[in-house]
Amino acid sequence: MSVILVTGSYDHEIRFWEAWSGICSRTIARTGESGQVNRLAISPDKRYLAAAIHKRVNVYEIGTNINEPYVAFDGHSKNVTAVQFHSEGKWLVTGSEDGTIKIWDLRYPHLHRTYENGAPVNDVVVHPNQGELISCDQAGSIKQWDLSENTCSHELTPAGDIPMRSVTLGIDGSCLVAGNNKGQCYVWKLYEESTGLPRFQAVTTFIAHNKYLTRCLLSPDMKSLVTCSADLTVKIWAINQNFEFKQDKVLTGHQRWVWDCAFSADSAYLVTASSDHSARLWEMASGETVRQYNGHHKACVCVALHDGAS
Repeated sequence: MSVILVTGSYDHEIRFWEAWSGICSRTIARTGESGQVNRLAISPDKRYLAAAIHKRVNVYEIGTNINEPYVAFDGHSKNVTAVQFHSEGKWLVTGSEDGTIKIWDLRYPHLHRTYENGAPVNDVVVHPNQGELISCDQAGSIKQWDLSENTCSHELTPAGDIPMRSVTLGIDGSCLVAGNNKGQCYVWKLYEESTGLPRFQAVTTFIAHNKYLTRCLLSPDMKSLVTCSADLTVKIWAINQNFEFKQDKVLTGHQRWVWDCAFSADSAYLVTASSDHSARLWEMASGETVRQYNGHHKACVCVALHDGAS
């Protein structure tokens, strides 16, 4: 089973790594192109890597050594801050500091759908039902977008106008967690409209970090939440059946801000990316660093991992 592990950096490079040896197997060096790599996403079938690079998204073929984009999506006017593939890889969604969310079709690269958010978008995720998006923004809003109706169907502002930095959905769509610039996490249970229960039911809030929270991510097995922060740490929060979050471990080793993280398919390993130019592979059970990936010359700010079945 192939493991795809990729990091992106302010040095304008994208690096593919052999996960266990720590060897860099391929580098896409974008010489002459402006803009840092902000976010990365791997398609479900492992064919494509989408890289949010300043105002555009380049889609590269993973199984080749061709370092020119397979397709490029231009249309955002400011930094692209989020990118994620549809479950079948037919389209991808992006969010940007230009205040828009866009859906791009890989088959028709010149066509895209735009949602006007009105404030800089910090994160977007595709709901497991593939018919909705959840976004968060600089104005402190969390919004649900209905793809069939082309509208914002719900809006939450749990902390007023404090910017919301990151959102994550449980693999079954039952749980939503969002983190903000103050290090606070907010948790909701999600119910389908047919149940008659509120779509978003607030469950709990807790302070995850005393500094800026950069990323929050639920594990595939829904037993853990990981939070990354400007305080140089990564925290693992154990989740019980009552949706209670208890700090389990603090992962230390990075020397600067930790920007991004990605889980292995079995939830046993975590990869993190940091301004200290490195990425790290952690074993969740022990909280220890298993491997370190060194090679970037500037801040390593994004990571993507796909080790599941394609």
